[in-house]
Amino acid sequence: MDARLNLFGNPDVGKILKHFTSAGKVVADSALPAATQQLVLLRASQINGCGFCVDMHGKDAAHAGETTVRLNLVAAWREATVFTDAERAALDLTEQGTRIADAAGGVTDETWANAAKHYDEGQLAALVSLIAIINAFNRMNVMIKQPAGTYQPGSLG
Repeated sequence: MDARLNLFGNPDVGKILKHFTSAGKVVADSALPAATQQLVLLRASQINGCGFCVDMHGKDAAHAGETTVRLNLVAAWREATVFTDAERAALDLTEQGTRIADAAGGVTDETWANAAKHYDEGQLAALVSLIAIINAFNRMNVMIKQPAGTYQPGSLG
């Protein structure tokens, strides 16, 4: 299976991805916990059906020490007991921020207030930005049918 567009060899796309990646680096270097970032990246990618990003972020999270149990339960986080209250708040915000079209009105006040209980303003800014960035990456990969399964941990970071 080949992608419709070569994201890694097209100079025009490369310029765009450079800016996306720079924005992602700011978030990665923020005070938002790294484990939370990985869970958010994986959950949004699952929702969006982005196989490339599910592969990438699952492998990167495992490489960084995330447990198989937690990675396997991200899709069912509401029923899982392995996530902290803060992580659950981030995952809820991720789902609502990713499914904007499905949730009339976008993110609920209740979800926002719950996230704000666990994260300060800087962390919230990083969390919102991370959700927006991964949604952009997911949409690009899904549109071009970027193949999944061959990603090597750390090879794009």
